[in-house]
Amino acid sequence: MTGKTAPAAKKPAPAAAKKKAAPAPKEGAAPKEEAAPKEEAAPKEEAAPKEEAAPAPAAATEEPPAPEHPPEQPPAPTDESAPIPTEAGAEATPAPAEDSTAAPAEPPAPEPEVEKPKEEPPSCPLSLAVEEVSENSFTLTWKAPEQMGRAGLDGYVVEICKDGSSDWKAVNQEPFLSTRCTVPDLSSGDKIHVRVVAVSASGTSAPATLEQPVLIREILQLPKIRMPRHLRETYIRRVGDAVNIMIPFQGKPQPEVSWSKGGQPLDSSHINIRTTARDTIFYIRQAQRTDSGKYELTVHINGAEDKATLDIQVVEPPGPPQNLKLVDVWGFNVALEWTPPADNGNAEIKGYRVQKSDKKSGKWFTVLERCTRTSCTISDLIIGNTYSFRVFSENICGLSDSAAVASGVAHIEKTKTTYQPEKIPQRDMMEPPKFTQPLTDRTTTRGYSTHLFCSVRGFPQPKIIWLKNQMEIREDPKYIALIDQGVCSLEIRKPGPFDGGVYTCKAVNPLGEASVDCKLDVKGES
Repeated sequence: MTGKTAPAAKKPAPAAAKKKAAPAPKEGAAPKEEAAPKEEAAPKEEAAPKEEAAPAPAAATEEPPAPEHPPEQPPAPTDESAPIPTEAGAEATPAPAEDSTAAPAEPPAPEPEVEKPKEEPPSCPLSLAVEEVSENSFTLTWKAPEQMGRAGLDGYVVEICKDGSSDWKAVNQEPFLSTRCTVPDLSSGDKIHVRVVAVSASGTSAPATLEQPVLIREILQLPKIRMPRHLRETYIRRVGDAVNIMIPFQGKPQPEVSWSKGGQPLDSSHINIRTTARDTIFYIRQAQRTDSGKYELTVHINGAEDKATLDIQVVEPPGPPQNLKLVDVWGFNVALEWTPPADNGNAEIKGYRVQKSDKKSGKWFTVLERCTRTSCTISDLIIGNTYSFRVFSENICGLSDSAAVASGVAHIEKTKTTYQPEKIPQRDMMEPPKFTQPLTDRTTTRGYSTHLFCSVRGFPQPKIIWLKNQMEIREDPKYIALIDQGVCSLEIRKPGPFDGGVYTCKAVNPLGEASVDCKLDVKGES
């Protein structure tokens, strides 16, 4: 009896082992396993004093494992492992049972899913290239990365490192959004490695680098004037307008720029020249006609030079025509003549505008626009009216400010005219019939209407007679004969095998007759 009760007293030890093993699994399963041993310990302590008198404590010792397992709700094999008295077995068997209960407790509290994944940093900048190199600096350009993240870019950071060194230095302390950067304060002859990274709130991108280091040295470039296309022709401005022209050029080192007109330097009090490293600006506040002419631009570097010519034409409206006079008046017509203006406004005369005014209304009406000659004839004047005339000259700026007015006036008088009808000689139009287009042989299909055509002329208009196999076709609904402007047609409606044969068209008038024949073949449907 005592041998059986002794193991019963030791069974709390596995419970203690469970308490020690409980903290190892997740916190959700620990409270359940701690509560189970406390309930088991109470009945075991009460059964211990009754073991001296009761002969059936064996049943009592076998019953305690039953309450150990219901809280855990394990499968049947756990009941068989519970009565093993060995301490090693008691400590080993609860651990797998706790693992089995802890596994289903994980889904309700997925801790890794609660935390949001971090945003990926932007991708590296694209198309990193060197735009320009000088003796102490160079300029980089690049394109924005394909992926910038939700928050967008904060900017870019440019880093440089001398060839043979691993010490990278940032050119800009704060990120900037420009995709162009000039790296200054470098020494001629240095080889510089470059990399550019994109920076955002989620991190820094992989660097974009150049395959080869940048060699800092002055690159010689011959001088070249890049004359804009609209300046390759004559540049025309009106008197009083501003002239503001920018002409770009290139060359390294910095070229020298000079302007001249007719081999003489420009008047700096009237013409302003401003030159930068890449272009020169020619400016006149108020252009005058004396500013017209050809200006020479020269760009030279150490004996090498390039020249360009700028042709400027300053124009204004022309003066009025001269010596306008009334040459002749006849019927409803007037002839005028004049000479070109003394001042053409420094531009070609495009034409003249001629106007008339009748004495009754006193209003001027334009008769001719852009008349290119210095004379004209004005027609369709009204009989009984008296007319005055004036002429404006016109160039690229427009009409002259004033007009030349004819000294005389034109009075359109009534004239007596006698109508004499033109005598037209009589011509004999009589002509016998003559076919200009004969009939042609035709082949048609049974059941499909067909037409026969020919053309005839003659005067008086001939009478048309159609015949089939030398028999005249009279009022037969199967045939429809028409003639229009000398074109004769015969429609044969839905011909049958018996409608084939020789058809004749005869034209008859008092002067004679003519005829043409054709053969019609009607085939059955295939």
